[in-house]
Amino acid sequence: MEKVVLNNVYKSYVWGEEVIEVIKGVSFVFEENKFYSIVGESGSGKTTLLNLIGGLDNPDSGNIIVNNKDMTLMEDEERSIFRNQNIGFIFQFYNLLKDFTLIENVMLPHYIKTKNKKKSMNKGYQILSMFGLEKKAHYYPYLLSGGEQQRGAIARAIINEPEILLADEPTGNLDKDNKEIVMSVLLDMAKKYKITLIVVTHDMEIAKMSDHIVRLNYGRIEV
Repeated sequence: MEKVVLNNVYKSYVWGEEVIEVIKGVSFVFEENKFYSIVGESGSGKTTLLNLIGGLDNPDSGNIIVNNKDMTLMEDEERSIFRNQNIGFIFQFYNLLKDFTLIENVMLPHYIKTKNKKKSMNKGYQILSMFGLEKKAHYYPYLLSGGEQQRGAIARAIINEPEILLADEPTGNLDKDNKEIVMSVLLDMAKKYKITLIVVTHDMEIAKMSDHIVRLNYGRIEV
């Protein structure tokens, strides 16, 4: 089953008087319950493509269809709600809110969705226990190791049980041991929840774990 469909997607940015084409007519289908890695040289457009798939940015032209809904036709508020309910995000720099405890960070997407603080907190504790982080629930991010922060970021990303999980260099700041732990957790979660996992990575060891390697070469997918 098709989870994400890209139809002739273009994206450019204006830099001074120069127009820089980043994504150049990309068409691709990401299928349900598969692990895809997006690889390519720095500057090839990997993060831009991920942001377009996740609705964090809008294409100049083309269509991005997620769960049979065309996100390019949505207004900002509708897209934001759709994103919260269908897509989870994991970033290289964790993006945990520094003034929130770990449990507050993890429960936040669920609270935005349900407006039920008690239910969201209970779900947050449940998810943290799956990651072995229940004893760190009330720690602030600066008190956590890099591996713990990234596991917390994954917990936050899956609390709403998204069907699609997007990760941008999720192990880029981790040592070898923590990289292995985080990838094991990520793959286990994807399998458990039948998630379509799309990971941007420069690490070919991670890419080789995926079902499909998508090579991006300066804005175009190499076939």
